[in-house]
Amino acid sequence: MKTLIQEKVEQAVAILQEKQIDLWLTFVRETSAVEDPVLPLIYGRTLTWHSALILTRRGERIAILGRLETDTARRLEAYDEVIGYDRSIREDLLRVLERLDPRQIAINTSVNDPVADGLTHGLYQTLTNYLAGTPFADRLVSAEAVIAALRSRKTPAEVERIRRAVATTEEIFRQTFDFLKPGLTEKQVADFMHEQIAARGLSPAWDWEHCPAVNAGPDSPVGHTAPTDIVLQPGHLVHFDFGVRQDDYCADIQRMVYLLRPGEREAPPEVQHGFETVVRAIQNAVQAMRPGRRGADIDAIARQTVVAAGYPEYPYGTGHGLGRAAHDGGTMLGPRWEKYGEAPLGLLEPGQVYTVEPGLAVPGYGYVGLEEDVLVTESGAEFLCPPQTTLILR
Repeated sequence: MKTLIQEKVEQAVAILQEKQIDLWLTFVRETSAVEDPVLPLIYGRTLTWHSALILTRRGERIAILGRLETDTARRLEAYDEVIGYDRSIREDLLRVLERLDPRQIAINTSVNDPVADGLTHGLYQTLTNYLAGTPFADRLVSAEAVIAALRSRKTPAEVERIRRAVATTEEIFRQTFDFLKPGLTEKQVADFMHEQIAARGLSPAWDWEHCPAVNAGPDSPVGHTAPTDIVLQPGHLVHFDFGVRQDDYCADIQRMVYLLRPGEREAPPEVQHGFETVVRAIQNAVQAMRPGRRGADIDAIARQTVVAAGYPEYPYGTGHGLGRAAHDGGTMLGPRWEKYGEAPLGLLEPGQVYTVEPGLAVPGYGYVGLEEDVLVTESGAEFLCPPQTTLILR
């Protein structure tokens, strides 16, 4: 059975053929300190000295690295040719390029996609210095399209890992809802969720302090902030943003609870209206998701649903790629705002996994935000777990 690394290397070769790019060069060093985001997909280990991982559309798979790391590279069985050096990579790198004579050399730089921008400026200077005076100096192009496709098009094994992370995240949510009650602080709720992560030997999908986000009531700061000492009280909306990383893949889910006041049997109409609006925005967006649609088109559908219901436009994108990172790069479901670059113009493709996460505020009660994890299929899209369509009451 092929390993995930072997699968992704094979997939990369097919993407090079599709994009008609002769050669893709990943150039790294001391990756335990500064890791190129693509390295876990095509190598899966750290590298120390200057190292070059070369894939071509003809199918060559070549690793040039320090001699002390050649045995590890060979054991991966993902690279057909492993070349070790002692003093400098320059001579071996140029010899391989001269032999292959590529018309384009795709390198890991990107204006739009952070996970495709792994080549540091210093390494770029080193590489261009090596290539100076050769025909290859003018053949460098961005590998953004290659990396976006490689990260975004999940293999069945990758999708299964995401499904397991989603299932575990949902399990921890269920335990948390049973634990939840007025009188607890946001921090105490977050501590309980952290205990559930630790008990499973897992890690959060993003930094520990901010995962989970717990927002209770109208005064809790919503966004990339840590839980506070705010006390959960009857009449509060309680918003969660949470996911685990399991087998190197992430979930990213938002859920909503309303804490009933004495005598209440259901949430107030304004709370229910806000919740139902977000549910409808998600459903409308997911129903429109299919291969060939632009990310900006899906964002517009969800955004217009919220605005048409009488709420302000939310100040962030509707969704992002999900995979090895909670924000996994590639196409995003977002508006054409400058901060998002060209990412919203990308096309949806089978095998991509996205979050869908519109939101709004209900004055006096708090924030309503739901986030579902969705897989794009050949004919549409499917939720990776049952979406929340009913407000949880406690």
